Amino acid sequence: MTADGPSAAQARWQMAVIDRIIPRTPRVISVFLRVSLGPQLAGQHVDVRLTAPDGYQAERSYSIASAPGTEDIELAIERLEGGEISAYFHEVARPGDTIEVRGPIGGHFVWRAEDGGPILLIGGGSGIVPLVAIVRDWSASEPKTPALLAYSARTWEELVFRDELLNTQAHESNFLFIATTTRGPRHRPEDFDRRLDRSLLHEVLTRWGRIARDVYVCGSNVFVEAVTTGLVLEGVPPGRIRTERFGGKN
Repeated sequence: MTADGPSAAQARWQMAVIDRIIPRTPRVISVFLRVSLGPQLAGQHVDVRLTAPDGYQAERSYSIASAPGTEDIELAIERLEGGEISAYFHEVARPGDTIEVRGPIGGHFVWRAEDGGPILLIGGGSGIVPLVAIVRDWSASEPKTPALLAYSARTWEELVFRDELLNTQAHESNFLFIATTTRGPRHRPEDFDRRLDRSLLHEVLTRWGRIARDVYVCGSNVFVEAVTTGLVLEGVPPGRIRTERFGGKN
C-alpha cells in the first residue's frame, strides 16, 4: 500500500490457479490459489473477477485467510443464496481452473507484529476469515503478545476454522478462544450459547482481564454495529476499534 492507495502491482488483475478446494463447514469451503501477489499483511483482502464466455463479468472481494508469507493464498468462501461467484466456487470450480485476482488490498484492518498488543478479535459468521489470518500471523511471529478471539456463529458446526483455533489455544498460552452459538448448545464450559451483545462482551472482557491495544471486529453490518456499540459502552476507546463489514450478494 502507498499513502494514496493500492500500488500499481496491487491494482493489476492477474491470473491465479486453483490449487485445491477443501470443505470447512456445511456452507464454507477454502479455496487455495497459486498466485504471486507480493507483500501481504494479515487482515487484507483480494478482489476476484470471473468472466463468462459471453463477456459478462462479476467481481467480489474476499478476505485472505492465510498468513503473510504462505505459498498459496487461502480464501474461505461461504455459499450465499443467489450468489454468482460463491455458487461458482461451490459448484463449478475445480483444481487447475484459473481465475483473475488483484491485491492484496487494505491498509486499515491489518495487524503487524510490531503493532504489539494485547489484541482483541471479534468475529461473526464468515467474518472470522481476516481474523484467522491475524491469529496465524500472530502465532508465527508474536505469540508472547496476549490475544483473545471471540467468535459467534449459529451452531458449533458452523464455526469456521474451529478445530484449528482450538488447537492454537491448546498450544499457545497467551491465546484465548471463546465461541458463542446462537442456535445450538455450547460444547465447552467456557463457551456461550447466546448472542454477542453488551452483557456477553462484559463477561468476555472480565474473564480476559486485559485492556486491548487494538480491537478488530468483522462480520455483517448488524453484527459489527452491535459489537462496536457494546465495546464503547464497556469503555473501549473508539479509536482503538477497527471494523470490517460485509454484505451478502455474491
